[in-house]
Amino acid sequence: MGYAIAEAALSRGHEVVLVSGPVAIQPPEGVAFVPVVAAEEMFAAATTAFESCGAAIMTAAVCDYRPSRRLPHKLKKQARSRQITLKPTRDICAHLGRIKGKRVVIGFAMEDHDERLHAEAKLARKQCDAIVLNGIGNVGSQDATVAFVTADGRWSEPITGSKQQVAVHVVQLAERLSRDRSKGR
Repeated sequence: MGYAIAEAALSRGHEVVLVSGPVAIQPPEGVAFVPVVAAEEMFAAATTAFESCGAAIMTAAVCDYRPSRRLPHKLKKQARSRQITLKPTRDICAHLGRIKGKRVVIGFAMEDHDERLHAEAKLARKQCDAIVLNGIGNVGSQDATVAFVTADGRWSEPITGSKQQVAVHVVQLAERLSRDRSKGR
């Protein structure tokens, strides 16, 4: 979905910075592409890119946890069990929501129960301008069904179409929110 949104934004005349972990598809021609592997790399790249952007659309989350320590070498197999202590990664979307100022931040939520309630909570917690509720059935599919909730608590009707069609709606939402913000709404 992130790549479809980048392509839709390009086609509507926007400059696009695409920060992405490893995927099997190529970035759209014309984007400023920033490849990352680790969660901390993504945090740094997204924060740096956001400095010169008017909006951030956060389509996917990195892992919520990472190992608390990293060994400088391969851990040899032993006949005993091992425990791994995990620590939370930094929340990129929430960080951008806190520092956005007059810029727009749109997050995505993929929920498996109480979808709207969880999306609304994420909207408030991450200080986003909108959340795109993205159905679990959209994963691996060429089509998608989404709905938007904005900071005023209003929900859109469900939008269904190809990921490219849905991406245009997401970009139009970002454009509308940016226009409203610049008019002081």
